[in-house]
Amino acid sequence: MGNRVEKIRARGWYRSMVLFLKAQLSAQVASLVDFVVTVLLVKFFAIFYLYATFIGSVVGGMVNCAINYRWVFRQHQCRKGYIAAKYTFVWIVSIALNTWGTYFLTEWLTRIRWINRLLSVYVDDLFIFSKIVVAVFVALLWNYQMQRLFVYRNLFGNRTVK
Repeated sequence: MGNRVEKIRARGWYRSMVLFLKAQLSAQVASLVDFVVTVLLVKFFAIFYLYATFIGSVVGGMVNCAINYRWVFRQHQCRKGYIAAKYTFVWIVSIALNTWGTYFLTEWLTRIRWINRLLSVYVDDLFIFSKIVVAVFVALLWNYQMQRLFVYRNLFGNRTVK
């Protein structure tokens, strides 16, 4: 009996790790899209970094939702509209956290001269450093948790929802 329970736990742990790693890969692809869009808007179109961060987050969120729906969480039995409504809520909060977190961290770091000078050696624009830091925290503490526990959780058990 004990050996069977251990196998079940090990299988559950393995599935959790695979799910987490797939979600992180999806987040990395979406983040890459987000960062490319943001940097292109700032560097080539001279858009203020706050607006560029917002637009990049929107585009990256769309990529993330598509990958998660099809590949990571595989929730084909749930209605797309149902998933989209829940994802939209999580996405709006995520965009707000990323946009305002980047803004506040950038503005705060700009006021601390020695940090500003140190980081300017490594990064052309300080907002890029802030965006990376904020994106990592938001991805791990908000996006993954809410998608796993709320968005892609089938509240109807094994019943197919159409």
